[in-house]
Amino acid sequence: MRRFLAFCLCLVLMCGFTVHAEEIEEPKNLYAQAAVLMDAETGRILFEKSGQEILPMASTTKIMTCILALEEGNLDDIVTVSAYAAAQPKVHLGMREGEQFYLRDLLYSLMLESHNDSAVAIAEHLAGSVEGFAALMNKKAKELGCHHTYFLTPNGLDEADEQGSHSTTAEDLARIMSYCIMDSEKKEDFLTITGTPNFTFANIGGNRTFGCSNHNSFLTMMEGAISGKTGFTGKAGYCYVGAVRRDGRTFVVSLLACGWPNNKNYKWKDMQKLMQYALDHYQYRDVYEEIDFPYIPVENGIAKTGNLFETAVANLVVEKDEEGKLEALLRTDESVEIDVEYDKSLIAPLSKGEVVGSVRYHLKGDTLKEYPVVVAEDVKARDMKWCFEQIFKLYFCGI
Repeated sequence: MRRFLAFCLCLVLMCGFTVHAEEIEEPKNLYAQAAVLMDAETGRILFEKSGQEILPMASTTKIMTCILALEEGNLDDIVTVSAYAAAQPKVHLGMREGEQFYLRDLLYSLMLESHNDSAVAIAEHLAGSVEGFAALMNKKAKELGCHHTYFLTPNGLDEADEQGSHSTTAEDLARIMSYCIMDSEKKEDFLTITGTPNFTFANIGGNRTFGCSNHNSFLTMMEGAISGKTGFTGKAGYCYVGAVRRDGRTFVVSLLACGWPNNKNYKWKDMQKLMQYALDHYQYRDVYEEIDFPYIPVENGIAKTGNLFETAVANLVVEKDEEGKLEALLRTDESVEIDVEYDKSLIAPLSKGEVVGSVRYHLKGDTLKEYPVVVAEDVKARDMKWCFEQIFKLYFCGI
């Protein structure tokens, strides 16, 4: 048998046989100048191409306009159209000065048809002016951790001032969309509006009726597509940000400068390529591992047996969640690192649940989860009275 195994080993070496781990190839040859694929649950970037490059974002701006309107306004608010709003360029609803609409209806106009006049009317209603609303947009962006985004308009038309131009990054744009569909208290309203194929409404007077069709073609291109927004200006080119939810996973892709006329469909090709990459290679795995700790000597502690000459020890445990699981979205070739730290010398008294260390799960330098390491049971401290009692029992009571 040994000779047979040795023969097999020699044969393998002679043939130069090697086993390689599966090599996963990242997406290549994207049309977009900047692109980000993000795990919407955690905000982790799964792929990027120039993700921090600052670029104009056209009507993808309206994502922020919509979520602010949902959070700061009331869907039954009545919006009165100003002359400035009515004068906005195409694409527009064609509203008239003094005309009134419900805020709810204008949000469908905003997100399905990308109407510029609806965006301005919404902004003026909520903040009194476009400038005031832009300040709210920038404030919200900072709160979301988007530090390379600068809003000047609620509709995304190219604009600039002394502080900069209307712009963002692919990473910031993906982060804004992730917030809208995952974390905002108005996420269900946002998803309902952006996922609606068609919508019809009238002005408050009832004398004019309007129809809107959703221009987000990606909703019907891929199973699980739940939201998105297109954009185009001459400066920004074609832009898009969209989301897919499948098998408990939610991915967001943002694309900036993804072609110019006549290349309107480049963005759909990039979206499908990036989303398919995510769906094929990223799955949730339970990465939680039980940690066994040695018993730790406790200075000046009373042993569990009560023996005067026995060293007290502490039993340490990880204070974990009830389900004892840690689900992490990982590429098939990724793994987590576990960092265990705890005090190697302890001093009594110790209370049950007292934190003496931590267990951290890391993925590529980022902390996925931190669990406290705690004392499993009380360890009382020795004092003079206790020592005398033990000595008395030992020498005078024969215990």
